[in-house]
Amino acid sequence: MSVHTEAVRVEQLTRVYGTDQQPVTALAGVDAVFVRGTFTAVMGPSGSGKSTLLQTAAGLDRPTSGRVRLGDTELSGLSETQLTKLRRDRIGFVFQAFNLLGALTVEENIVLPSRLAGVRVDRGWLAEVVQRVGLDDRLTHRPSELSGGQQQRVAIARALVTRPEVIFCDEPTGALDTATAADVLTLLRMLVDTHGQTVVMVTHDPVAASYADRVLVLADGRLVLDLPQPGATRIAEVLATLGRSRVRS
Repeated sequence: MSVHTEAVRVEQLTRVYGTDQQPVTALAGVDAVFVRGTFTAVMGPSGSGKSTLLQTAAGLDRPTSGRVRLGDTELSGLSETQLTKLRRDRIGFVFQAFNLLGALTVEENIVLPSRLAGVRVDRGWLAEVVQRVGLDDRLTHRPSELSGGQQQRVAIARALVTRPEVIFCDEPTGALDTATAADVLTLLRMLVDTHGQTVVMVTHDPVAASYADRVLVLADGRLVLDLPQPGATRIAEVLATLGRSRVRS
C-alpha cells in the first residue's frame, strides 16, 4: 500500500502502564493501517485497549514501544512542542463530552483552538464547514441554547476547521439519544463519502459501528479481528462471544 493512501499506520504498538512490579499492558503489539477517505470503528470489551489505541495513534500519548506514522511523519522522533503543533494542525478530535465553552457563541467555540494557536481563520472555509454540519443559523447561539446533537455538531465543526488529515472520535455518540446519535453518525459518514475525510471512531455501540467501512476489534490489548463492514447484528455477536470468552478465562 502506498504511503500516499495511508492516513495513519501503527506498527507493533505497545503501551504499558504502572510500575515494573505491577505492569498493566493496555496494548500488546498492535499493527493497523487507516486508509485516507475511510471510516473505521474500533471496538472491544471494556479494558481492551481501544481508547489507548486512539490516544497513541493521535499523538496524545506516547507508546512504550512501536511506531506511529501520520502520513509521512513518524511521531516517535517529535518533541512535545512538535507533537502539540502536529495535533493542532493535522488532527481533529471529537469526544463524548462536547468540551464547549458556555460563555462563547457557536462560531467562537469553533474557531477558539485556531485563535489560541495564533492561526488566522480562513473565513471561506469556516463558512463551508458550518454549512456542511448544518449550523448556518446557529452561529450566534450559546451552547446552552443548543440540543446535544447540535453541540456535538459544533465539536465536529471545530475539528474540521483546521482541515485535519484524520478525525479521531472517542465515543462521540455516547451522551446522545438514539435518534440524535444517528444524526451525528450520518454526518460523519457524509464527511467521509462526500468530502474524503478520514474518521477513526472508538465506540461500544454496534449500531454506531455499522456506519463505518470497517471494524477493528481489540481484546486484551491485541487486534483480534479486522472486519469489512459486517453489520450491527454480526458486530454484536462478535462482541458477545468475546465477552463470554473473557468470563470463562
